Amino acid sequence: MLKITIAQLNYTVGDIDGNVSKMITAAQQAAIDGAELVVFSELSLTGYYPGDLLDEPDFLAQAERGLEALQRASRQLPGLHWIVGAPLARSGPGKALENALVVLKAGEIVLRYAKQLLPTYNIFDERRHFEPGPDVARVLRIGSAQVGLMICEDGWNDEGQDYLVNPFARLADAAPDLVVSINASPSNIGKREQRHQIFAAASRRHGLPLLYVNQVGGQDQTVFDGASFAVEPTGRVTFEARRFAEDVTTLQLDEGRFLARDGGLLPDVDTAGLSTMAFYRAQIVLGLRDYARRCGFQRAVVGSSGGIDSALTLALAVEALGAENVAAITMPSVYSSAGSVDDSVVLCRNLGITLDTHPIAETVAALSQQFEASFGRPLQGLPLENLQARVRGTVLMEYSNSFGHLLLTTGNKSEISVGYCTLYGDTNGGLGLIGDLYKTEVFALSRHLNEAAGRELIPQAIIDKEPSAELAPGQRDTDSLPPYPVLDEILKLLIEGRRLSTAEWEEATAFVARLRADPAGDALVQRVRGMIARNEYKRRQAPPIIRVRSRAFGTGRQMPIAAKFV
Repeated sequence: MLKITIAQLNYTVGDIDGNVSKMITAAQQAAIDGAELVVFSELSLTGYYPGDLLDEPDFLAQAERGLEALQRASRQLPGLHWIVGAPLARSGPGKALENALVVLKAGEIVLRYAKQLLPTYNIFDERRHFEPGPDVARVLRIGSAQVGLMICEDGWNDEGQDYLVNPFARLADAAPDLVVSINASPSNIGKREQRHQIFAAASRRHGLPLLYVNQVGGQDQTVFDGASFAVEPTGRVTFEARRFAEDVTTLQLDEGRFLARDGGLLPDVDTAGLSTMAFYRAQIVLGLRDYARRCGFQRAVVGSSGGIDSALTLALAVEALGAENVAAITMPSVYSSAGSVDDSVVLCRNLGITLDTHPIAETVAALSQQFEASFGRPLQGLPLENLQARVRGTVLMEYSNSFGHLLLTTGNKSEISVGYCTLYGDTNGGLGLIGDLYKTEVFALSRHLNEAAGRELIPQAIIDKEPSAELAPGQRDTDSLPPYPVLDEILKLLIEGRRLSTAEWEEATAFVARLRADPAGDALVQRVRGMIARNEYKRRQAPPIIRVRSRAFGTGRQMPIAAKFV
């Protein structure tokens, strides 16, 4: 029998002292629970992912001191093994660092293992800083059990499709009693189920129980959902830690079966997990909460247009930060409808937040007049529309600077994809909450929030309203764009492609195929493709967005700006 503590913690990148403190507290709890092994996640010492901080000598020196502090702490708990993820120096040709784990025992490093498979795709770029470890299995006897070790990506290639090396098969050849995988596995829709599928299949194939320990928390645009789990040799997931929260839990491993700390049976794991909208909500709320906290913000401000995007952004911000920490500003122009202002009033009353009013009509008129006086040409059409958006963006930034609020931008993925936004206007901000949600998903999530609350957080009038930027008389989004149910299916196929779930892929593929069977529909698809390509420069300058889907703008989709490919 082996008692193991899973330490699923929320680390801050670069906060070595804070991360060390968290780990020591969890290890102390493990000792109280009678555990022989406590397991932390990938790069737990530094947080994942440090990026080019790894090129900073002072950062690496701090990491070394942090590891020494953990070694000293482990002397105080001599009966406990600690599995810690850390960047470690290496010698020889290649990169100077390894993404590694060490096993500490009574002040000593008793085992070291370097990650063999370094992901360099989507949001990952580990090969930039690390050299792959050697093709060897590392196994350590802890108590009565032989424990085999791997790091994250090492376990994702058991079917041999993505790399020439299969660390899982190599480890299975060493015949451990248990496989422990430490991870920093980012969350997106469907990722939990994918993890269960891949690691359950590997456990069943090799007849090995497996413990998968993940980190939790938001880091820039990436969110880690935790959801650490245990799989028995039958391939059944028998334990799952909390999602979107820290969790320190001690389990027993007895003859290949996972049991509760006291030896009792574990509760069944819900295979269904969260609904899509419940997942989006949890991911965005945690992402904002951690982003604000790590960047030193307690409060946020949002421009309230009376539209669905700003309404959803405000509702999510209130859930993450509390109503007392969220401010809304309505900035009516000569084209703003009375209904939009009224809808903002009702929305903010429903959410329990203050709504301030800052009219922009006089400012826009003065700038327009000065433009014509200076350049001999009246400001009209698209430049005048963009001026209104930029004045609003300036007002919001003035508020942020004056009162210390984090400005949240409100663009959704559909608009960002085709450039239906104004640089230095509605793209201003420090973080975008809904930038990885298509417009149809914005509506769906808004309805979900109301259903979950049992009342109208977001007024039905806003949900039912036809989308409009209200920058020109009678303007509607459909003046410039196809209807969002059409646009979104095209965008899913062009932006995410085979990264979509099977159901979404089949639906989008069939929808676009029907469109392209007609010349007008084919022309529409090509037009959308061109709009995506032409607006890369806007996305490059936009704030980070919280990632919820398999391929988000930012590090997950790296496209050149000055290119010709449509």
